[in-house]
Amino acid sequence: MPTRRLAPLWIVSAVLLAGMPMWLAGCGSPSAGGVEDGDRAVATQAPAENPSTAPRPKLQPGAKTVALARAGDRPYDKTFDDIRFEIEPGEEFRREMLPDSVEALAGQRIRIRGYILPTAQKRGIKQFVLVRDNQECCFGPGAAIFDCILVEMEPGETAEFSIRPVAVEGTFDIQEIRGLDGKHLAVYHLDGESVR
Repeated sequence: MPTRRLAPLWIVSAVLLAGMPMWLAGCGSPSAGGVEDGDRAVATQAPAENPSTAPRPKLQPGAKTVALARAGDRPYDKTFDDIRFEIEPGEEFRREMLPDSVEALAGQRIRIRGYILPTAQKRGIKQFVLVRDNQECCFGPGAAIFDCILVEMEPGETAEFSIRPVAVEGTFDIQEIRGLDGKHLAVYHLDGESVR
């Protein structure tokens, strides 16, 4: 079984500065505040308000959103529905919430389709958040924590931003990332081999 690794603090900081506050405020967190990597914490800024954009309706945690079809017909092709779990609105994540089917994916190679959460960087992306859909998931407070995956590309591999869905292939893992307030911001991680 491959060794699990946590994102180094400098990588988490760089990603946050490149646009992660939007994600931090959305995937399982009521407000942006920061990310903890182990015992260390990284402060972040709240996203700037843009009065010219109409507010989007807020999703409830666990709300059913559009899931893209599988990337293909191989046994390791998955969708975001495959990594869903039951969690009530406002409920704190606990590892025992994960079904056996999700736990069994830890350390396994998967391919999953989703959207790259927009960042300032467009090419040579080494780390990004893959989200379930391009509408409301992870773009506002209260989005479901299982609707996003932190992707760190393997050494020598990068991704290019696209507004279209992408298929990301790599090794899936469960890594709990918490905010400064101790609440979970994400629980899924992928060591990315390729993005197509």
